[in-house]
Amino acid sequence: MKKLLLLFTLLFLGQNRSFSQEQQKLDSLQNELKKFEAAKTKLGSNAPVMFDSTKVNLWYEIIQICWQNNPDKAMDYAKQCLSLSEQIGYKPGVGDAYSSMGCVQIVKGNKPQALEYLQKSLTICIKIGYKKGIAEAYNNIGITYLQQGNYPESLKNHLASLKIREEIGDKNGMAGSYHNIGIIYDNQKNFEAALANYFKAEKLNKETGNKMWLSFNLCSIGVTYNSQGKYPEALKSLLASLQLCKEINDKYGLASNYNNIGEVYMNQSNYPEALKSLLASLQVFKEIGDKQSIAITYSEMGRIYEKQGNLREALKYETKGLELAREIEAGDAMKNAYKELAVIDSSLGNFRGAFENHKLYMQVNDSMFNMEKEKKLTSLQMQYDFDKKESLAKAENEKELQKQKLVRNGFIGGFAVVLLFAGVFFRQRNKTNREKKISEELLLNILPAEVADEIKLTGTAKSKAFTMVTVMFTDFKDFTKVSEKVSAELLVDEIHTCFSAFDHILQKHKIEKIKTIGDAYLCASGLPVSNYTHATDMIEAAFEIRNFMLQRKQEKEARGEIPFELRIGIHTGAVVAGIVGVKKYAYDIWGDTVNVAARMEQNSEVGKINISGSTYELVKAKFNCTHRGKIQAKNKGEIDMYFVETVS
Repeated sequence: MKKLLLLFTLLFLGQNRSFSQEQQKLDSLQNELKKFEAAKTKLGSNAPVMFDSTKVNLWYEIIQICWQNNPDKAMDYAKQCLSLSEQIGYKPGVGDAYSSMGCVQIVKGNKPQALEYLQKSLTICIKIGYKKGIAEAYNNIGITYLQQGNYPESLKNHLASLKIREEIGDKNGMAGSYHNIGIIYDNQKNFEAALANYFKAEKLNKETGNKMWLSFNLCSIGVTYNSQGKYPEALKSLLASLQLCKEINDKYGLASNYNNIGEVYMNQSNYPEALKSLLASLQVFKEIGDKQSIAITYSEMGRIYEKQGNLREALKYETKGLELAREIEAGDAMKNAYKELAVIDSSLGNFRGAFENHKLYMQVNDSMFNMEKEKKLTSLQMQYDFDKKESLAKAENEKELQKQKLVRNGFIGGFAVVLLFAGVFFRQRNKTNREKKISEELLLNILPAEVADEIKLTGTAKSKAFTMVTVMFTDFKDFTKVSEKVSAELLVDEIHTCFSAFDHILQKHKIEKIKTIGDAYLCASGLPVSNYTHATDMIEAAFEIRNFMLQRKQEKEARGEIPFELRIGIHTGAVVAGIVGVKKYAYDIWGDTVNVAARMEQNSEVGKINISGSTYELVKAKFNCTHRGKIQAKNKGEIDMYFVETVS
């Protein structure tokens, strides 16, 4: 089950209340709302605006209590909040209403609509300086992106939310942000970073005495331990979380913990206990009406039956999970179901069905994170084309007006004088434009376009941290020995030929060249603009570079010349990137990821592509890789190494 389900309970920053306390609070708010209605009716047109704004705030408090168990009712209240807030010009109410509507859409699985409402909330809250609303909008946008698998955008929004919550001293909000950031890292298999953020959230929730959120932290810590194979520690944390959920009667927490406990038992091959826990989880999720969680639970039950050899039951539950996942367009659930159905069909001898399901799994896996990106790019391109046409039309109009003005002034002040000054003006302008173009081309040849634009606008460029990029090192074997046997001119010419080819290959795959160090070549994929295909892009580029060098070797040997042989090493992880120096700008990257990539290259074989375990996890669905042992890396311990052989 992963921690995705726990995000829903972090959408609003409510207090730590049990179910009975929430019902009492709901009854109290509704009674208070009736009193305000009665008081307003009595005052009639003399009622101050304060009455309406108070009513909006009461509605918002009611929404925070009932959105989880009754989303339709919450949406109705949110729409009333929005209508009344707009009517009286109460901007914070408008922001809160859109935020509430977005959260309800998240619960219903309508992510595009959720983002639309949440972006409206963010825009309004920023405009009026409503910091609490800004933080909540960023938080909920981050949750929506996480559910879509868009980790860079999710992290960006959660960090923005955390920053504001720290500014206003909101410990509950900070704990929520740390927890959600932990989930992002966990989904990227960066378990150390995930645990570090969960522990920060746990500490804050202990300080505030928030049992509900403390149960979330313990649950997520347990799931991460499970991912690391630390099953006793996982069960300890999950059972502690389960006990807290029972104390406060938190249904979402109960369901999530039962589900995660089931997964731990499954990993220990204790299938009866695993099914028992998953059935308990499924019952609660059905009571709540959480379709995405139900779909995932069906799929996990199918996995257990498949492991037990009960293929008919496995097929039944995986099919039910897939149908529900399709209904709500839950990409992760669909992907997992297709993958398991392929295994089950193969075991049943239905090889055609297995092939079709595997093909669908690959399609969902490849496209689920690119569809929204493609739509956004298309929209941006259309807007760019429109703006360009508008700009050209405006320029033509201005040009015509200027021409008419020049003609008029020519007749008044002398046509010859006008021509003289016009000639000087245009020659100077053309010269300036040419020089500007040359300067910009030189800058873009040194720096990424995004960094160059930032420097042109602000005079500087800020360093940025990237949570997930893929770094490649290449190096020529026995370069020193070869260099002693050829002239300096031939040596430099050969390096230039090879590195120029590398440059063209990287440009084709939109990979950023960082620098060359002697005969070493360093590049990175996934920056300065984050993307989800950075690892596969880098592997594809590495194949082309390797093939170029093999072909080059054949050509050199045919001429009786000494060829260079290349080693390639690749690793995926976090880096910091930025500009160093004040003269001769250089865009560079730093971090353990760079060091590990270098270690991969040093331990590679000639003509091979050597990748780390973290890169392997991202590309194994597309490429066939062969495990070739472990190496010791600074600050990372032992790391698995693989050779990338062919495309799957």
